[in-house]
Parts: sequence; C-alpha cells; structure tokens
Amino acid sequence: MAAVHLRIGDLVWGKLGRYPPWPGKIVSPPKDLKKPRGKKCHFVKFFGTEDHAWIKVEQLKPYHPHKEEMIKINKGKRFQQAVDAVEDYLKKAKGKEQNSDGKGDSKGKKASNKPLKILEEDDEDLSALKDPSEKPVKDDPHFHHFLLSQSEKPASSMEPISKRLKIIEEVTGSTSIQAADSTAINGSITPTDKRIGFLGLGLMGSGIVSNLLKMGHVVTVWNRTAEKCDLFIQEGARLGRTPAEVASMCDITFSCVSDPKAARDLVLGPSGVLQGIRPGKCYIEMSTVDPETITELSQVITSRGGRFLEAPVAGSQQLSNDGMLVILAAGDRTVYEDCSSCFQAMGKTSFFLGEAGNAARMMLILNMVQGSFMATIAEGLTLAQATGQSQQTFLDILCQGQMASTFVDQKCQNILQGNFKPDYYLKHIQKDLRLAISMGDMANHPTPMAAAANEVYKRAKALDQSDNDISAVYRAYIH
Repeated sequence: MAAVHLRIGDLVWGKLGRYPPWPGKIVSPPKDLKKPRGKKCHFVKFFGTEDHAWIKVEQLKPYHPHKEEMIKINKGKRFQQAVDAVEDYLKKAKGKEQNSDGKGDSKGKKASNKPLKILEEDDEDLSALKDPSEKPVKDDPHFHHFLLSQSEKPASSMEPISKRLKIIEEVTGSTSIQAADSTAINGSITPTDKRIGFLGLGLMGSGIVSNLLKMGHVVTVWNRTAEKCDLFIQEGARLGRTPAEVASMCDITFSCVSDPKAARDLVLGPSGVLQGIRPGKCYIEMSTVDPETITELSQVITSRGGRFLEAPVAGSQQLSNDGMLVILAAGDRTVYEDCSSCFQAMGKTSFFLGEAGNAARMMLILNMVQGSFMATIAEGLTLAQATGQSQQTFLDILCQGQMASTFVDQKCQNILQGNFKPDYYLKHIQKDLRLAISMGDMANHPTPMAAAANEVYKRAKALDQSDNDISAVYRAYIH
C-alpha cells in the first residue's frame, strides 16, 4: 500500500492501535495542530463518530478497493452505521460536478487536477461525515474514541479541535479537559519528560500506574506492602524505598491512599514525602479526603517550596484499569498543566476546579450521591423479594426506564449472583458518606438521605462487608 498516493479529500480505511479499520476521510488538520514528529501520516476524520486522529500512511487504505474486504472482517452495529454514513455521504456527493472547492467526491469520476480546498472544521463537507442520527459513542467495544495528540507544550497548546478534546471555561472558573479512551491508543499521547512518582498501589492506584507506563511515562513506585510493586517493576517501573525517596527522585509525585489519616501519614510520617520535597517539586494528592486535610497538606508542601495539586478520581477499579477515570483537580494550575499527559493516560476527562479543597468537596458530594443511590437500589431489591416480587424482573424493568445505566445493571447483577468482589470498597464509600455529612454540618446544610445511607453502610461493615464491593450494602437488609 506504500505506493498508493493519498491526499486531502480521499476516503480511506484507517487503523489505529488494536481497533479494526474504520472508514474516514483525509482532511486538513486545525491550523495549530502539529503533525507528530518523525511520522508520515494523514489527519483523518472518522465517519459515524466525532473523532479525528493522525494515522500513519501504512495504516491507511483507499476506501473503495478495500470496502468488501473490510465489511467481511468487521462486524458490529457501530461499524455498520459508520459504513452507512459513508454511503449517505457518497449519495449526496454523486452527480455533483467536481470543482475546485473539493466539496464533492463524485463516485466513478476522475479526480480533478485542480488543487483541493483545504478543509476546515466548520466546512459543510465535514459535517456530512457524521451520521446525523448517531449518538456519541462512549462504550462501544468495536471502536473507542480517539485522542488527538501533538505538542511539545503540555497544556497551553491544547485547543478545542474537536468535541472529544476541548477546554471549556465556565462562569465558575472551572475548566474541563476532555479526552477519549487514552489507553486504547498506545503511542498517541506524548508523555511528559518529567519523572513521575506514584505512592499507593491499591484498587485505583494499580490501574493508574499501569496506564502511565503504557503511555511511556517514567514512573517510580512505592507501596506500603512492597510486594505489590513487583508487577510494575516487571512492566518497567522503578522502585522507591520510601515516600521521601520517591519525592526526592521525581519531579511530580502522585499519591492515592485510603483515607485522611493515611494521606497525612504518607506526607508527615517517618520518611514521608515532606522530607523529600524541594523547591519546584510537585505533589499531587489523588486520595478522596476532606477539604481540611487537603488544606493542611497544601500548606506543608508549599512551605517547603513545593507545588501542590489535589486530583481525586471518580470511578472504579475497572474504570481505572481502562484509563477512563474522571479526574477532579484543584490547587496549582501550572501543576495541572504539567500533568496533562498523565491525566490523559489515566482518565477520559479532567476538570480544574480552582483553589485547593474544591476538588475534595466535589468528590465527596459525588460519592455521597453514589453511595446513597446504591443503598436505595439494594433496598428496592430486598423489598421486592420481601413482597414476593421477582428481583430479576424488578431489575429488567428498572433497566428499561429512565434510571437505566451500566452502573445499575452491573451492581444489581452482581448482587443477584452473590458476587461482591470489590470494584470500590464498601468501607471507602462509608468513609466518604461520613466525610460528606461532616462537610454538610460545617456548612449548616442538611444531609438526611446521606445520613440514612451511612447507617446502612455501618450496618454492612458490622457484618464484615468492609472489604467487599459497595454493592454488598445489600447484605445489611437481609441480616
């Protein structure tokens, strides 16, 4: 295929990473988007999605000669919808006279010798590439959203080049940087050249570190139980003997531990992070803790000349493994920008929420809602059983209504199967409920629903469910 000459306006099959070839069109990239260094590639907009990507020329094939081949080897609803979108595009273009604007790919006609128009994002030609009836793809197993990469500049060069990678300034001053399934496209992220440290390899931390390594970051790890580091050393990580050593060796050190006490001990305890902080060193607290703990840690880190950011994550072990966490950041904005490639590797979206403490507040509110909701779902399942109703039928009906979600379906199915393998520890959601209630008390704001849910989780903990998944709150209703 190296002999095939491709140019702007050509329809192609583009393959990226482990995903199947997908139909697209070669278009002109946004003016500020630089081509990746050392790679001969074209900028492709994919049909049936809202995605663009740089694709190496060897991963591109002309659309028409390979259409039948691709349709035979690729299946799935999303893929068929993308192919249908191509055909709709061709039908609209058919019969139109090919002109210098390049707005038609007339099927069966010779290509014009005149230069094609440089297509920009707002050209009507590009709008035809997306099936108007198609909703944005989020969890499609056949084709994940692709992340645009570039850049020697970590964050300042990020521009709103598509709906899947954008920076939005709101009246609140918060910023959202949205990226796609970063781990799905190995090599598409330009990793920072800064040395990364990571403390804590639990359910969330393990997936985060794995994705940082996959994306090419240089990572030094430490864990209280040293054996957990072995797997990551095999994957290319370096080993730090103490939190202080990691902070001293690395430019940016992340931590992700269980609760406020663990977070404080990691920084202030013997051989703690504070002993390794020097002017310019960055410390990022990813644990879900209370705002007061964040304020304390921020003060002690900055008192040594360090730079501080909080960045708790919303998600589960599975989402952590998939690199699809939601990251809530607050504190030093320059640290947030320096961590751009890290956040893209570990999450699908990150938000900058202003001053330190705001991310902790938002995270506790989110987990308060999730915990209360899970307790209510468990209550509904047990009430159905108590009144002689089928729990499976209850779930089937629930998943056809407005509350339908992957979360509800997975958690309820796990309950019905008696599978409480932790995806998010029950003891941690109870901790978050407790902290949220305390935060409500300080703000003189009522939290009666959270208070009721908290009592149910406390009952589940008393039944030895602490180290099970949050869905094990179900057992508090049946004992």
